[in-house]
Amino acid sequence: MTDATQYTIQHEPFYQATGREVELYQAAYRSRLPVMVKGPTGCGKSRFVEHMAWKLGKPLITVACNEDMTASDLVGRYLLEANGTRWLDGPLTTAARIGAICYLDEIVEARQDTTVVIHPLTDHRRTLPLDKKGELVNAHPDFQLVISYNPGYQSLMKDLKQSTKQRFVAFDFDYPAANVESTILQQEANVDAAMADKLVKIAHTARNLKGHGLDEGISTRLLVYAANLMRDGIAAGDACRMALVSPITDDADIRSTLNHAIDAIFG
Repeated sequence: MTDATQYTIQHEPFYQATGREVELYQAAYRSRLPVMVKGPTGCGKSRFVEHMAWKLGKPLITVACNEDMTASDLVGRYLLEANGTRWLDGPLTTAARIGAICYLDEIVEARQDTTVVIHPLTDHRRTLPLDKKGELVNAHPDFQLVISYNPGYQSLMKDLKQSTKQRFVAFDFDYPAANVESTILQQEANVDAAMADKLVKIAHTARNLKGHGLDEGISTRLLVYAANLMRDGIAAGDACRMALVSPITDDADIRSTLNHAIDAIFG
């Protein structure tokens, strides 16, 4: 039996609530409802899930989904060894057995035929068939499934089916209000309020360009990166261009707009 303690979060992950999401997630967990977390990249989805696992005292198994992921990557497979074959549980099966929260990050990156395997775990059955092994795993009473994705990147060819979506309760995440985001930066990067406020202003400039040359605005995560660089003695302009401009666009006009904003705010 897998030792659940290796998946237990030992220290509280910092998370700044922006509404009633903590209370509502706790209610969803009490009913063992599957949870879907939607929002732009770097807005705190994964940190929220980690915080809730810590707060509930439950182990957390995270899977970063990708287009090459197969159903076997989730549920498990037989391994060929010198003395024969051995079954190895995948992360989803492990979570179902030990009563962990299983977090499938960016679920839409996985192939649709792969996501079908989660269906029996997200309704009244709470079971996971292991067809290759001929076993039906009954989920531990503490097991919960959480998925996340970024709706802004999805297309008709790359989205969750309604048959999957309607198995979950959902949280809509977005970048926090300016004052809240400033507080997050002060806590996460240990910078003063004035510096945090200036970084947030740059982020809002970029987010206003979403759909007008930018696919996605500057994330809270990137703001933390910039703040860390500045705290380490890197000049504000260099830190911002390195962390906030170069990663998100190669468009010369957009870069020029953001660089002007950086110069105006930190000038």
